Amino acid sequence: MTYEHTPYRSEKMVKALLICAALAATSLTGCTGLSADVHTAGAGNAAAALQGERTYTIARMPSQEVSADHPQFERLLVDELAKQGFVETKGEPARYLLSVAYDTRPATIGVNENGCTSGDCRRGPAAPFSLFGGPAYQHALTLRFFERASGQEVYKVSAVSSDRDADPLHAMPTLVKSALAKFPFDAPPNWRVKLRADEAGGVPAVMSVKPLQP
Repeated sequence: MTYEHTPYRSEKMVKALLICAALAATSLTGCTGLSADVHTAGAGNAAAALQGERTYTIARMPSQEVSADHPQFERLLVDELAKQGFVETKGEPARYLLSVAYDTRPATIGVNENGCTSGDCRRGPAAPFSLFGGPAYQHALTLRFFERASGQEVYKVSAVSSDRDADPLHAMPTLVKSALAKFPFDAPPNWRVKLRADEAGGVPAVMSVKPLQP
């Protein structure tokens, strides 16, 4: 049996795709809850490089020194790193220097043409409308660990999430929890972390950590 390709069927398919795009744009977390994509560099030897003493000092950029929000970022990060056995040292030599970078920027929501991994995505056109209006935002966090003595970078991990909240402080618990969901992440370099939001507004709980297959 064959089916004739009719404009009616094409219109229904396009409408279904647009509805999906609009729903995704309305609530990027949607029914699936919170999630973030994680990418690592140097994961192959990170486990060996991070063995032994786990002391660190956060190396701040000038903009972070004067930022009113940065102390909140650091408190959250320090608390999560403590769960991994890392101790922040102040005024004393530490084994690692930790570089912290984060940003929030507008994001375009479209319909993915196929499953993809970080850096290998083909996106369909953005939806021409969105329910309830309001832009989407992409939040990113990158942590880089350097050996203080040699200056060598031993581990780098980045986490990216999207939502409709322009405030980076609200995204930071998800990003920090995702970036440290496994420490260190091993191969492959790309992972999807799913979380459950805390009803009290605290740090979300990790529900699953799965590699993204190429």
